[in-house]
Amino acid sequence: MAGPTLMARTPFSGVLFPARATRAQEKCRDPRLLRFRIRAETMATEKLGIKVERNPPESRLAELGVRQWPKWGCSPSKFPWKYVAKETCYLLQGKVKVFPEGHGDEFVEIQAGDLVEFPEGMSCTWDVSVTVDKHYYFD
Repeated sequence: MAGPTLMARTPFSGVLFPARATRAQEKCRDPRLLRFRIRAETMATEKLGIKVERNPPESRLAELGVRQWPKWGCSPSKFPWKYVAKETCYLLQGKVKVFPEGHGDEFVEIQAGDLVEFPEGMSCTWDVSVTVDKHYYFD
């Protein structure tokens, strides 16, 4: 049986924090008048050695340069794969069940909008149910 799913915050936090108060608000000191800003949050999960960040904001994708990475795609199929280097990919479209070797029938499902990291050395089987189009980068 696999260990627990790990949750990790990305550089974006979802914490509410007070916006700079105007002079009128400082004088008033009525907490109902405080305004708040929200910073975008994405949560990365790790399961079976695969890290998945669901629907990261465009600012995160730009920070990584995702749109400049090469593209790869495939139609529905099932095939084995071994990662000879760490791969980070962003799925533009598609749906895949990834079955890491040594975990029986356990899988990680990834889909359009996911930013995914596969560790170097991982062997797995990809079961593509919806045609995949993705940007990818090998470290």
